[in-house]
Amino acid sequence: MQARTETLIAAGSLLLLVGVATALGSRGNREAEEDPRPSSFLAGPYGARGLAEALERMGLRVRRFRQGFRRLEVDTTSGSRSAFVLLDPTEPLRALEVERLRAWNDSSRGDELVLAGPSADNVMRCYGYTVDWRDLDSIQIRAPRGSATGAWPRVAGVLASATETVVDSSRKEDVGLTGCAVPAMLRTDTLLTTTTGRVVALRLVRQEGGAVLAVSDPALFRNRTLRETPAGPFVLGLFAGRYTRVLFEEAHHGFEEGGSLAGAAFDWSRRSPWGWAMWQLAVVGVLALLAGAIRFGPVRRVLVRKRRSPLEHVRALATALAAARGHDVAIAAIVEGLRRRLQPAGQRSRGDWRPWLTHLGQHVQSPRAREAVATLVTLARPGQSPAGVLKAANAVEDLWQELRP
Repeated sequence: MQARTETLIAAGSLLLLVGVATALGSRGNREAEEDPRPSSFLAGPYGARGLAEALERMGLRVRRFRQGFRRLEVDTTSGSRSAFVLLDPTEPLRALEVERLRAWNDSSRGDELVLAGPSADNVMRCYGYTVDWRDLDSIQIRAPRGSATGAWPRVAGVLASATETVVDSSRKEDVGLTGCAVPAMLRTDTLLTTTTGRVVALRLVRQEGGAVLAVSDPALFRNRTLRETPAGPFVLGLFAGRYTRVLFEEAHHGFEEGGSLAGAAFDWSRRSPWGWAMWQLAVVGVLALLAGAIRFGPVRRVLVRKRRSPLEHVRALATALAAARGHDVAIAAIVEGLRRRLQPAGQRSRGDWRPWLTHLGQHVQSPRAREAVATLVTLARPGQSPAGVLKAANAVEDLWQELRP
């Protein structure tokens, strides 16, 4: 197989793999308008970017938290209070992560957890409440006193008292947790209810310090709700004047802290069957390359072909002319070479060289040049001998030395 064919096959295979990887990667991407994740990075109707930007304009320090909970630190700035917002995480929280959130909330600085949605239920259970979620049945919210008039959003879940506070039983043996004890509460403030009296949002104030804001449905924090319903001022009022810093948890929405492109591609290849297929093709290609690199049979001798030097070419031409008695041809070639060297650059010599030589003899001035021209005119007659070729070469050399610029 030729090298060009192998290059085309390799380039075509690479383009095919890139196309397959692009198609597979874009298949899992959601359109911005249809992405249901309540993330502060998403500006679609179901995202929560509007809440984050509104809090920033109100003077609060907003941060998208994209790291693990082990890097969650308490703000030691004087007079600072933080809120950690966990809006219906797309990926479930493990028991160790729940324990770290509780440890962060145990601080006596008054930091607060904001929990919303059924996916945050395993954290709410540690504070005595759970989410009663109803996928097909939405409930109308009762507008609180002093709120703007208008249609308030409907929710698909309400808060209920938790009867079991065990978290993530699949992780008990791994982290040594058997459950979480509900801390003592100083007071419980009901913030929002349905028209039937069920609790939608409440704030739990702990005796040791800190608080928890529990909301049954993350729909209250979405962009569409803040823009199209009177719930926007109510939601902003939950944060304004209470905190100086707000952290939106984004790692469990798929926006974890990014690494390198090579690392992401390697991680995808380990999880996807298409990635395993590409690894197998790569192994087969390496084995084929190794098999092609092994030489079978004896080493072939290479024929060394030496190129002739210019002197050897001249000598061979002279021998051929001598054998063919082409002395007149040799003299003509010598004079034609002188003619080409004396003409201006870019101008080609045309016609017979004998009239040109006669014309040249009429314009030369030095005696040596006139003698050389006369010799060449004499040797231009047919039937010259090998000695005539040598005389012609010497005469051309003398004439060139006299006429060269």
